[in-house]
Amino acid sequence: MKICTIVGARPQFIKAAVVSRALANVPSCVEIIIHTGQHYDPNMSDIFFDEMEIPKPAYNLGVGGGTHGQNTGRMIEGIEAIFLKEQPDFVLVYGDTDSTLAGALAAVKLHIPVAHVEAGLRSFNRKMPEEINRVLTDHASDILFVPTKTAKKNLLDEGISGEHVQIVGDVMLDAARFYGRKAEEESNILKRHSLHKSGYILATIHRAENTNDGDRMRSIFKGFSACNDEIILPIHPRTQKMISNLGLAVPGNVRVIDPVGYLDMVALEKNAMLIATDSGGVQKEAYFHEVPCITLRDETEWVELVDAGANILVGADSEKISVALSSKHCGDDVFSGELYGDGDAAGKIVSYLSAGL
Repeated sequence: MKICTIVGARPQFIKAAVVSRALANVPSCVEIIIHTGQHYDPNMSDIFFDEMEIPKPAYNLGVGGGTHGQNTGRMIEGIEAIFLKEQPDFVLVYGDTDSTLAGALAAVKLHIPVAHVEAGLRSFNRKMPEEINRVLTDHASDILFVPTKTAKKNLLDEGISGEHVQIVGDVMLDAARFYGRKAEEESNILKRHSLHKSGYILATIHRAENTNDGDRMRSIFKGFSACNDEIILPIHPRTQKMISNLGLAVPGNVRVIDPVGYLDMVALEKNAMLIATDSGGVQKEAYFHEVPCITLRDETEWVELVDAGANILVGADSEKISVALSSKHCGDDVFSGELYGDGDAAGKIVSYLSAGL
């Protein structure tokens, strides 16, 4: 069995890593990892792959820096050439990036079966490029591995049903458990920044809907400033650029630190009293680590977190942000369920693929 895995950004490598470990235990299975190069990340050095126990890509297309259309087109061309050479039995794509859509389109044009991990997610905001990517990928894929019942219902509402739609749980839960243990053993970021467990709020801001809108950024910072707790903000380059261009004043209770590696980020998440983020992945990781979360967006793909009371949508409303930061808004009981499976999504994915082939 030969599988080509398409990834283009660091979060996708994390998700693919847990499936790659499961695939490695399948006799006669060969996995070929193709990195589109969609997101340049200086943290993704050889050390990154060693620390994360992630196989290094066999191919790196180096596509990035263009528009969504330019990047997607170049990726399709490069991926297609690799597929013609490698002749895989299956193609695995993850999430909702341009790389996800490019991998799926290149495969279906060559009649290679596609499996989409994290299928069925919807924000219902068609202005988000990610929403278009995930919808088109779902409708092009042969196998849809969905993380939740909500995701399966979303597909059913769009006319996608059958045995090829499989609820397997969330691969990010697999990753959170595996890397959570590694972070406890290997990360010293709390010591480096003189932080203590439950002694700070962790914030991340990177989505264009926030960083490209000066009014939203000002409002978010105003909400942060009304909080009495220290807020740790690992700065994203796009956020730093916006702050500089607009001359925004960072509130005194916000400590800006350099971008951090994945294990350090996990350690910061696990030990925070609360997380404020516009990241889809961090919302779930907060839940996995049993940390309350507020989301600096107007909608979320992870509606079950809001329904469970583990997450509050505050958008860029300064008043809502300040109230949510102060309330700490949930008790331990909201983390008692299994919204995202049992932590063996990767095993279920590999078992299904192996049986099918």
